[in-house]
Amino acid sequence: MVEILSQAEIEALLASLSSDGDSVDPDPAQAEPVPFTRGGSLPAAPPPSSARSDRRTIAYEPYDFRRPDKFSKDQLRTLQMLHETFARLFASSLSAYLRVSTHVDLVSVEQVPYNEYMRSLTTSIINVISLEPLTGQAILEMEFNVVLAMIDRLLGGPGNMMKTTTMLTEIEKALTESITTRALKDLQTAWDSVVALHPKRESMETQSQFIQIVPPNDTIVSILFEVKVGDLRGAMSLCIPYLLLKPITPKLSVQRWFSTTGGENGSQNVEKLAQRLARAKVTCVCRLGTARITVNDLVNLSVGDTVVLNRRSTDEVDLMIGNSVKFRGKPGAAGRKVALHINRIAAEDLY
Repeated sequence: MVEILSQAEIEALLASLSSDGDSVDPDPAQAEPVPFTRGGSLPAAPPPSSARSDRRTIAYEPYDFRRPDKFSKDQLRTLQMLHETFARLFASSLSAYLRVSTHVDLVSVEQVPYNEYMRSLTTSIINVISLEPLTGQAILEMEFNVVLAMIDRLLGGPGNMMKTTTMLTEIEKALTESITTRALKDLQTAWDSVVALHPKRESMETQSQFIQIVPPNDTIVSILFEVKVGDLRGAMSLCIPYLLLKPITPKLSVQRWFSTTGGENGSQNVEKLAQRLARAKVTCVCRLGTARITVNDLVNLSVGDTVVLNRRSTDEVDLMIGNSVKFRGKPGAAGRKVALHINRIAAEDLY
């Protein structure tokens, strides 16, 4: 019957192998197998081969299977650059909205398990968002005191509102939603250079235990910001699961990101901009002439009065776009409508 080694015997055998690791290799042709029976004495360990000695010099690094690295360093750098842009846009948007100096700074970008990220949250406003067309949900979180400071500013206060509870009134919820909407618009703008996302708020909670967007051990990228509203500082973070970003991970390389921000994509943007400008509507004003009158004459004007202009009836009139004269022509009629026949570009007067 085949004997099976116990755990103690296996450990003793491995210990003898490591203790004799510096001995000289014998001739492999003269080596004979040494029998080992259960309960017997341990045989002398065979000396390590030269191949084994070579393997011990190979560099290695620890790998934790409970926390596998999903994003490469290159992809994390791209995410960092994207959200630095988001921080600048959101800071400008908040400054205009709150009418106070506001700063948003990116602090860190790291990949951690989802449960570790949720344990780091304290008292916060947690917004669950979707990033269409990507499948899944993400989290936009802001500390409670930062949100209250913004709400206080919007309501005309100095920005130091404090509450002992995490319950929001209906007015406070509406103002919080408006702040979140601005953040999502700026997030969409920052991501446009990589993929066209359409962020949308799905729900809002103040208790982290009620939020479960992925399994606890799934890898997420945690993007931490520092928000300064006036003299108050607080934290804001984005939690984006790896599974949500997995379809677009090839686009998250720095080289590809820079290549798409110019070159061929730049020419496409110019064409799109030209097409949109071609469809834009502008207001044209035909100015027949000008006159200078006194305020008394202006007040006493009535139906039938005549105002003498600075031009003769045979002179050309101006066609204005905005506040600038762009064309000159002759007034006339097209059917039953008043019209202007353009004779020349106003810029020709410069030559």
